[in-house]
Amino acid sequence: MPHASPPTHTIVDDFVAPACNEPFVILYQDDDILLINKPSGLLSLSGKNPLNWDSVHYRLVHGQEGETPAFPEAKLPHRLDFGTSGVMVVGLNAESSKHLNKQFQDRTVQKRYVAMLDGWLADDEGEITGAIAKDKANFPKVKICEDSTSDPTSSTGKAAISDYVVLQRLENPRRSLVQFSPITGRTHQLRIHSMSIGHPILGCDLYKNDRSEQMADRLMLHASDLFFVHPKSGEPFHGQAVAAQWTDFSAFI
Repeated sequence: MPHASPPTHTIVDDFVAPACNEPFVILYQDDDILLINKPSGLLSLSGKNPLNWDSVHYRLVHGQEGETPAFPEAKLPHRLDFGTSGVMVVGLNAESSKHLNKQFQDRTVQKRYVAMLDGWLADDEGEITGAIAKDKANFPKVKICEDSTSDPTSSTGKAAISDYVVLQRLENPRRSLVQFSPITGRTHQLRIHSMSIGHPILGCDLYKNDRSEQMADRLMLHASDLFFVHPKSGEPFHGQAVAAQWTDFSAFI
């Protein structure tokens, strides 16, 4: 009797990004790097779909009319999700980009995010673990491997760790302002880890409960801080983008 073939899933990505009219803002500039504040709703890199041409990288290379000049050699050593706002470091030449790439690959860059979660977290701080794997049947989502909490060595996913501290608990409706310090950098890590503990990030369209997506008009996740080594000077460097537009960020500011 012939063996049955494993099920196959055709990945279809028909997402077309809505126009983003908000420019990215340059926070810092020298001959080797830029620090920018990416708006929510802007792709980091242009997509395969030709309709998704607009992105941080496209705007860097071509310039933002009336806002920023062109940086033809600009490279992105890391990316932020479409809905995530916040600080990004940009390499302005081949040597700096290579140096920054290695820091991200070696996981020596420290990142902090702030996020607004549904409900009140029970603990003031903690660590979320749970290996993450692609969810081939539900692209572009990822999933927590069911066996990762009981036996991480048996999991088929990639190990993922997110540390958090609750900055503020808010009423009407109940929400928690949280600072995340991810130890690893998996796709959608903070979004699915938040959902896995029962407190999804507000405004998230992929990892949600019956109310969390409707509680905000954007993904309430912001990359606030980057700690890395400047590729030219070799000195420690701290980049920060405060989410001043979030009135509930008083505890963070």
